[in-house]
Amino acid sequence: MATALSTISVLCWRNPQNLLVMPSSHTPCYSSQKIGILRTVAALAAEGRESEMFSSLLVTRRTVLASGVSLLGFPGESLAVVKQGLLAGRIPGLSEPDEQGWRTYRRPDEKSGGHGVGWSPIIPYSFRVPQEWEEVPVSIADLGGTEIDLRFASSKEGRLFVIVAPVLRFSDDLGDNATIEKIGPPEKVINAFGPEVIGENVEGKVLSSNVAEHEGRKYYQFELEPPHIFITATAAGNRLYLFGVTGSGLQWKRHYDDLKKIAESFRVV
Repeated sequence: MATALSTISVLCWRNPQNLLVMPSSHTPCYSSQKIGILRTVAALAAEGRESEMFSSLLVTRRTVLASGVSLLGFPGESLAVVKQGLLAGRIPGLSEPDEQGWRTYRRPDEKSGGHGVGWSPIIPYSFRVPQEWEEVPVSIADLGGTEIDLRFASSKEGRLFVIVAPVLRFSDDLGDNATIEKIGPPEKVINAFGPEVIGENVEGKVLSSNVAEHEGRKYYQFELEPPHIFITATAAGNRLYLFGVTGSGLQWKRHYDDLKKIAESFRVV
């Protein structure tokens, strides 16, 4: 555990060519608040002070958003990379490639994760990706905390994430059989949760929105720019699901159709 967060590398938000290794005396892209969070976590981990480390990670969304950091580690076209030794329980969930070279991921029933005592098991979800996409570690240092359930990435095409959040975060009267319609219409949902995904207000960035229905469950689908990202939102049980697919400008241009196909394939099963 002492080495879990001993090395933290962050890609510079405003200048992706500059790689910063924390701590550093040259930090033109980050405020003292952002740097302080990372340094505190790394220091506590190095000293083996786990309980204090976890306390330091419980940053409110208001504080994080005010600092301009995306909760998902996807600020603009840069990806925050955290090298650490502690990984969430990872169980393979990918199928073999089909005739088109695409694989289906289904969240394994045995996968660890959740939101503590009293919460029901996470209802599995699925999506489809091209063959070269692979699961990547979800770090305890992610500013999205335990709500980031999964990450996938392809160096060629882009990256994706899944957030599974308790609906009690948004309302105390949704019960244990929530639907995305109960949470609100598409405009309300993207205005409320979009900033948590991209780290800034979504006003003027929503290029399109659509409502799809599969097996009786509705899905809100959005395309935002900038940054280039597809967001799919739905709800099931007592949780909200947010599925994001993003990429750099070049990846978006070259692989737009595949990225959109991935985004539209998301299902809660």
